[in-house]
Amino acid sequence: MTSDTRHGGALDLMRTAYPDAPQPWIDLSTGLNPWPYPDLMLSAEALAHLPTQQMYDACRDAMASAFGGKPDTLILSPGSELQIRLLPDVITPRSVAILSPTYGDHAEAWTQAGADVIETPDPLSYTDEVDAIVITNPNNPDGRLFDPEALDAARIALNNRGGWLIIDEAYADLMPEYSIVSGGGADGLVILRSFGKFFGLAGLRLGALIASEPVLKAMANRLGVWPVSGAALQIGARAYADIAWQDQTRDKLKAAMDRLDTILKSVGLSTVGGTSLFRLIETPNAHVLFDQLARAGIYVRRFETSKTHLRIGLPPNPEAEARLAAALSL
Repeated sequence: MTSDTRHGGALDLMRTAYPDAPQPWIDLSTGLNPWPYPDLMLSAEALAHLPTQQMYDACRDAMASAFGGKPDTLILSPGSELQIRLLPDVITPRSVAILSPTYGDHAEAWTQAGADVIETPDPLSYTDEVDAIVITNPNNPDGRLFDPEALDAARIALNNRGGWLIIDEAYADLMPEYSIVSGGGADGLVILRSFGKFFGLAGLRLGALIASEPVLKAMANRLGVWPVSGAALQIGARAYADIAWQDQTRDKLKAAMDRLDTILKSVGLSTVGGTSLFRLIETPNAHVLFDQLARAGIYVRRFETSKTHLRIGLPPNPEAEARLAAALSL
């Protein structure tokens, strides 16, 4: 698997592979908010001193409040990807059903841990058969949604057998009504949250784990004394407290998604899913279209496991929208 098919975002590799592409490149490969949270001011303390407990608590409390969760059910981490990697060392199910298609690191982490992994479009049907179920909600890349009541019923059934329901809510800031964080801390439930996607600041590396106290303690021991930088704590606390910006951003992203859908429809491309941060299209010879766009300096997300799908993020401005429309029309 090459770096660009694993996660997207490998713009350095794209520049090398397509040296004659027009500049500047338009990176639509990552599914991040192209209009990041704007207030990035930092105090000298955030960079010159080790992060304090007060800074950690302020960020955690703002995050919990924004989610509708309880602070004592949540710990912070440097993004959610590390937690995906560490979770098999914290809980030890031997059989895991994982929603497919979805973010590939889940299956990779559990496979490397030696679990029997079932990748399936219907993971909840395995509630009585496996030790854990992993679901991304909303899902990446198809935007599929799972009803919170159905998830809670699955969590209860799994917990009754000593099992686990693991929910990756990396995109839940887009549709908070589908989050189950309000039930965080319940036995048998693990929730992962990510800051960077909705707030457009993936490089800040900030995430959260919501779980019962024994799981939180075990994960905290693995993350260490200073798991999150002072800069991430300070900006995260400010961003999560800014509810007005979050509400306005959801509206802005929805409008941008509608414009992208119009562009795709105008050139006859079929949108088969996505969220308000990205659209999933289905087309024959998708890798040919990927190459066509790359030669035009536009980088979208391709998949090693599919020759008929591409994921396209939101163009950041009218010029980028026009370039995308033109490149798709070639």
